[in-house]
Amino acid sequence: MKTSSKLIVVMILICSVSTLSFGQTTNQFYNENSFMGGIGLTVIDDQSYVTINLRPDFAIGKFGLGLNIDLLYNTQNGAIRHEDWDEDYDWARLIRYLRYGHKRDKFYAKIGALDYARIGHGFIMNYYTNEASYDQRKIGLALDMDFGIAGFETVTNNLGRFEVFGMRGYVRPLQYALEDIPIIRNLAFGVSYVTDIDPDVSRGTNDGFNAIGFDIELPLINIPMLHTYTYFDWAKLDTFGMGTAIGIAADLRLIAGVAEVSARLERRFLGKEFLPSYFDAFYEIQRYQPMEDGSLFRKDQSLAFMQEETKGTFGELAGHILNTVRLVGNFQRLDGEKNSGIMHLAAETKENVPMIALQATYDKFGIETLNDAFTLDDRSIARLGVGYKVKPYLVFFMDYIYTFQFDEEKGAYKVQERFSPRVSFVYNF
Repeated sequence: MKTSSKLIVVMILICSVSTLSFGQTTNQFYNENSFMGGIGLTVIDDQSYVTINLRPDFAIGKFGLGLNIDLLYNTQNGAIRHEDWDEDYDWARLIRYLRYGHKRDKFYAKIGALDYARIGHGFIMNYYTNEASYDQRKIGLALDMDFGIAGFETVTNNLGRFEVFGMRGYVRPLQYALEDIPIIRNLAFGVSYVTDIDPDVSRGTNDGFNAIGFDIELPLINIPMLHTYTYFDWAKLDTFGMGTAIGIAADLRLIAGVAEVSARLERRFLGKEFLPSYFDAFYEIQRYQPMEDGSLFRKDQSLAFMQEETKGTFGELAGHILNTVRLVGNFQRLDGEKNSGIMHLAAETKENVPMIALQATYDKFGIETLNDAFTLDDRSIARLGVGYKVKPYLVFFMDYIYTFQFDEEKGAYKVQERFSPRVSFVYNF
């Protein structure tokens, strides 16, 4: 195997020893009822573009609508960037998403961009995004319904071309039998199924990948200020290995909205040829990798290299202070495994912070040392936006985005860096 091919294998193996959580840098900075727009300069692969961006988000009750209108004007030839409008499908993507409700509501539906999709507790699919590439956004669907005694949750990544689909069905068999017992009556049993019908994006091959799971969830405390629950997960990846996890989670909300904190601690026991959160934030990039000899290396092929049983701990903490600064962070590392650290960090300030606007996310896998954790390379996805509020409704932003772009000539993903100074107009209804 050639050097570049070996590097691809190593990258996948490093990522496969643990899970990843990834909060997307979509329009989380402002309230759902907001209007963002701007004009600025963007550099993509050493080519300069004048950018015109409109990104309004609207919410009325449980309904939400997000738009994404991007025009990139080539300063050399005077043309709009062709890659953004070369298919009919691109026009449909002007609507970034339509949403009703929120995750864990009795009814939740979202069509369009899926920013951090999760099935169950995330043991098979966690923080999955169908927007890993700037030029290859997809129209997905998330649909959840909770009938009390039973319910389901689903994720479909691409309605234009059915690819990744996930579903979890669950029951609470004691809901009515033990109606007077507040804790045990909410005991839930769930079954999950996630599939990638066509990992190599070729209908002529038979390479579908399936994962199944089983879980138990027991809510412990469920009051307005505090919600805690413990859970157990088991999962198996196609014809490969299986793993289990035991965890506890808590959501705390202080009086008068002073602060909110969500925490999760999970202990994982992973068998041979098993990867927790297989469908993660990097999945759209790692599902297949073109090799120099013309063949394709699929992510599931890396599972065969995992011939040791491992165990590790995953922790996550997220929250806000005075509803002005939001922070989230998590990290996981396997016991006795080098380069197994995976980290996600995110921070943002809301519109009521004077003068300064900030939003940032950073994801890294294959971490061994603290210095390695904050080195940008092909194991990183980062975005930083720093803004100065000229007026409450007028913000001058400088964005830096570090991600991946598919190179049609080389048939592989390459690093893409974007710098975007822009002036944004923000109006909150």
